[in-house]
Amino acid sequence: MKFEIAKQDSNSLARLGKLYLPNGEVETPVFMPVATQGTVKTISPKELLENQVEMIICNTYHLYLRPGYEVIQNAGGLSRFIGWNRPVATDSGGFQIYSLATLRKIDDEGVKFQSHIDGSLHLFTPELVVKVQEALGSDIMMCLDVCPSYPATIEQASEACSKTTFWAKRSKAVKSESSNLFGIIQGATYSDLRKKHTKEILEIGFDGYAIGGLCLGEPSNVTYEMVEITVEDLPEDKPRYLMGAGYPEDIIAAVMRGVDIFDCVLPTRNGRTGTAFTSQGRVMIRNAQYIGDYSPLDSKCNCYTCQSFTRSYLRHLFIADEILGPKLLSLHNIHFFIHLMKDIRQAIKEDKLLSCSELRLKYSLDVPQAQGG
Repeated sequence: MKFEIAKQDSNSLARLGKLYLPNGEVETPVFMPVATQGTVKTISPKELLENQVEMIICNTYHLYLRPGYEVIQNAGGLSRFIGWNRPVATDSGGFQIYSLATLRKIDDEGVKFQSHIDGSLHLFTPELVVKVQEALGSDIMMCLDVCPSYPATIEQASEACSKTTFWAKRSKAVKSESSNLFGIIQGATYSDLRKKHTKEILEIGFDGYAIGGLCLGEPSNVTYEMVEITVEDLPEDKPRYLMGAGYPEDIIAAVMRGVDIFDCVLPTRNGRTGTAFTSQGRVMIRNAQYIGDYSPLDSKCNCYTCQSFTRSYLRHLFIADEILGPKLLSLHNIHFFIHLMKDIRQAIKEDKLLSCSELRLKYSLDVPQAQGG
């Protein structure tokens, strides 16, 4: 992996960059749609490419359980298995273990858990998680970490940091030279812990750094404070990834604070449940007010959904429980987020990100400001 910074915003910590990865180049800041089980739900790889998606992220926990990493490895790796010839990242699966597994036990060795699918017992060690991700052929891998839920006590957050550091050392020790491994920084909402854990992960040394344990329900101002505290100690020449940040306001605020990479299930999950992100704000398409609304979902959007269908028809699809409805809203939301990122990159090029007036107007946002860099 190679990471280049092409432009530093003169009014904030935002930067324009490019990632050179085994399966292609990616402009940053970038948003990765989530392909949990090897698919962005309801969206084909062809449609992702048509909407200029540059990179996706898959889930190690889910792919380990089904179909099994050996199946994917024998198919020639994840990109070939899923028909996606662009970069793909994988997370460690740690968060899914904590949120989905019916039974789990965390100790120094790793995480013992019971599958949410069939109840079978498994053990994730840092070494196995690296092995699985390398077998998948990930362009970017994540270390196994402990992500405490929100709110976490300082004792819980401190213990999570200690185990994450211990596992990070073991992860780096077994990774191959050709793999790209990101260390994950924890610390919950405690600034001192964040500073301490950032130092510990930096001392190990990774190809990039992920900020974990945020976007879990804490107030936005706390998220931004923790991001600022973490980023100020991170090296300039390494990519920075804020895990799970999905609201447009949060993405722009984090970009202003120096973050390069984002992912979230929000565009597709909201699309499947009937909520669209538009230039007029969020539209809940099931609402009765759209029964006779023959305007496009978003008059300022040129995606297939907005160019082809009315709000009235989209509402009908959801009320009739037709699968096309969730697909069309998901497709629009992906388009919305990808073009948001393109506009963010353009604003950085023009040193206009701090004011964000055009972005606010175009995306109907209220964006918290960051300190200048």
